[in-house]
Amino acid sequence: MSVPVTSAKPRTEAPLDHSKIGSAQHSAGGLGLSPVQTRSERFAAYEVERFQPARPTDAEWKYTPLAKVEPLTAGELDGGSYEYESQVQGGASVSWIARDDARIGTAGTPEDRASANAWSSFERALAIEIEGEDAAATVARRAMGGTARAAHLVIEAAPNSRGVVVLENTGGALLAENLEIIVGDAAELTVISLHEWEDDAIHLASHFTSIGRQGHLKHVSVTLGGDVVRVNPTARLGAERGEVELYGLYFADAGQHIEHQVFVNHDAPHTTSTVTYKGALQGDGAHTVWIGDVLIGRNGTGTESYEQNRNLLLSDGARADSVPNLEIETGDIVGAGHASASGRFDDEQLFYLQARGIPEDEARRLVVRGFLGEVVQKIGVPEIEERLDAAIEAELAVTP
Repeated sequence: MSVPVTSAKPRTEAPLDHSKIGSAQHSAGGLGLSPVQTRSERFAAYEVERFQPARPTDAEWKYTPLAKVEPLTAGELDGGSYEYESQVQGGASVSWIARDDARIGTAGTPEDRASANAWSSFERALAIEIEGEDAAATVARRAMGGTARAAHLVIEAAPNSRGVVVLENTGGALLAENLEIIVGDAAELTVISLHEWEDDAIHLASHFTSIGRQGHLKHVSVTLGGDVVRVNPTARLGAERGEVELYGLYFADAGQHIEHQVFVNHDAPHTTSTVTYKGALQGDGAHTVWIGDVLIGRNGTGTESYEQNRNLLLSDGARADSVPNLEIETGDIVGAGHASASGRFDDEQLFYLQARGIPEDEARRLVVRGFLGEVVQKIGVPEIEERLDAAIEAELAVTP
């Protein structure tokens, strides 16, 4: 597949001076503003008032059911503290920090109105710190409630540390939040974000990542519940030999909307990124969206990057939108590519299994489990892998 080479202006990484410029958000048209031509040009700012109201013509909102998420994009949010449960081992700790903590704002800047609304509203951030060689932390949020809420999390892996962080989300929620992940030099961090919300939950999340020299992040997003769940990971590889792996697994049922907008920014020499998202859909109105953007900037010499999205449609009435994008601003790279495919069962696989005496229903289950198993096996935490295997079996037991 040929890849267009584009030239893009640097992203706006910090808020502009209000006294000089008003609302500077790029527009998809109207108000005399130029349309955003590339992902790297998208407007970013911390203050919600800098953003125009969310509209279906905006690139960042064109697939999202705006009426359902309006309380998070246009309404006031409760930014107070909430209840959580945590378990830690080794050099891991969990605590509240003030919003003026020096780490807040170091990993990224909001690029949509819901993210900026959460940033403008939160009172304290929940910080998860990883130090040492064998650190682990699990944070569970089980009852965020039905009030429109803002949250902010910071995960920091100290230089040369090794650790795993698991974020569990269950129960009800009407939540907009930002998660900042700071990976120090030569640190290795795995972050697993599980979204097993109740059927009526709405969750809009932006995950920002900054990776230090020779740092490595494995980020896994799993979505099996909720009404509307939108998780947008952004990873900036701004130091030499940084590496990121982004994995996603999702299962959408009737009427459920699951969305991911992924952005990887190679902004330093000899960096590596791998992006693999897989999803299954069944039931009328099941809708998934995956948009994958990779930017290899002028400083990204020696980059190696590959992104892919695969969707398996299990019934009529389901829809998967998949849009991979690649911007390259230097010719000195190791390699870059992308792939996307959405389709129904492979008849040859089903025939092979049925020819060996396996009933059709069981054959279909085996195909789905094998399809999603590639991502499950990347997690590297046996308890989580077993839990997800059971959850996938439960999803498959539901008649669409």
